[in-house]
Amino acid sequence: MWLNGCRSRRPSRQRVHPQRLNRRHRKLGLRRINRTSVPITYTSQDQVEVYRFNAPVAIIIPLIALFLQAFLPLRLHFFSLFDLPLLVVIFFAVARRSQVAGLLTGSLIGLLQDSLTHQPIGIYGLAKTVVGFGASSLGAKLDVDNVGARFLVTLFFYAVHEVVYFTVARGLVKLSLQWSWGHEIGGALLNAATAAVLFTLLDRFKQRA
Repeated sequence: MWLNGCRSRRPSRQRVHPQRLNRRHRKLGLRRINRTSVPITYTSQDQVEVYRFNAPVAIIIPLIALFLQAFLPLRLHFFSLFDLPLLVVIFFAVARRSQVAGLLTGSLIGLLQDSLTHQPIGIYGLAKTVVGFGASSLGAKLDVDNVGARFLVTLFFYAVHEVVYFTVARGLVKLSLQWSWGHEIGGALLNAATAAVLFTLLDRFKQRA
């Protein structure tokens, strides 16, 4: 009898409803995840490499592109579809992944290109400044070092460049320009294909920052 009384005095285990158990496990799991996990973002240095260029490369490559762009179309008219300075701006901006560097690179190359034309100073400068800033911003968030991504990025920023250039030249400077969809689409595809090859050749000059 005494033993039966002792057994009856033992505290009975409370049954916990399965839903409450699941809630507790979820809370504990969330706490463990918050303490141990590291959020992965596109701006992580482990995912996106930042590159720099030595002074001779940063100066000579843009000058070569400007020289070819200024004189080759005079001999080869189809070369007017290319915009080598634009491709150089996109390449440096995406590789450096710095908005300030991309903005300055685009503005300097654009102004130098303006000085080699008979158009008012600032049209190419403004268009390539926008592209340099946008390309560096995109490069800081996404890894665009493969061929397909470079093709699409160049395709997009070529369109941005042409829209800004046409808007400034036609709206602000009052130049008589005519928009041609065939010309713009052909130029976009040609420059994007060229960028996919050219950027691969220029990769050898990149240095990890």
